[in-house]
Amino acid sequence: MLKKEKGTLYLVATPIGNLDDMTFRAVKILQEVDLIAAEDTRHTRKLLTHFDIHVSLTSYHEHNKLLKGPELLAKLLDGINIAVVSDAGLPGIADPGSHIAELAIENSIQVVPVPGANAALTALIASGLDTVRFSFIGFLPKKKNNRQELLQRLKNNTETLIFYETPHRLKKILKELEQGLGEKRQIAVCRELTKKFEQFIRGSIKEMNEYFAQNEPRGEFVLVIEGNNEAGLVEETVEIAPVAYVKQLMQDNISKKDAIKKAAKDLSMSRREIYNAVLKDEELNKSY
Repeated sequence: MLKKEKGTLYLVATPIGNLDDMTFRAVKILQEVDLIAAEDTRHTRKLLTHFDIHVSLTSYHEHNKLLKGPELLAKLLDGINIAVVSDAGLPGIADPGSHIAELAIENSIQVVPVPGANAALTALIASGLDTVRFSFIGFLPKKKNNRQELLQRLKNNTETLIFYETPHRLKKILKELEQGLGEKRQIAVCRELTKKFEQFIRGSIKEMNEYFAQNEPRGEFVLVIEGNNEAGLVEETVEIAPVAYVKQLMQDNISKKDAIKKAAKDLSMSRREIYNAVLKDEELNKSY
């Protein structure tokens, strides 16, 4: 008996606003697969209608992924080719597309990315901020305590930070960003990317709070924030002074153990080297 061939999982990017950003390849793949798993079937059906695509749709989103994921996996194992799409952009970025990809890979099913528009990178390249080193954070946590804890960890990051945000939370989040990262930090607030009312508002976080005190947020937002330049200067000047760097980190309420660990990583030194240097410092050695 011939062994049944497994299906292929396609992760297909869709436009983040402007339908002209749909790629020829994405249309072709969606026309040829057996099934399309969509974050919002109503939203995706409009997209398929626009491109004259007539393929069966099924719902696959954050709230049903644990139940639906195994069902989609079973179909893939049975030889069905499936495309996964999100409401906008690349599936797997801030949506459950990554979950089905993990299931497929664990079961030796081929996963094929079909690239296209992405809100985070679209905002980054037009932000005017550093595009060489950056971190995608996505949506900040729902609970304020968790947001504050995350911002505390991100405070000294030297790379550009990228966040997604909704209009109803924007004012509150901007105030927390000012408190957590500092009012002088430069930010690009990117609104309605690729759409008719696309807008880039650039300045300090303090200036953004002043702007939105006078203007009501509308549309979907990507926030691109510069890294901590002061932290970068500290790293450059303490390459031969690891103890000074440990002290600097501890001033930001980082434990001594974690400060030694971070210093070793940032300064490309072993933890033992940092540890020995700390032991030689009387001030730090008293409480070690």
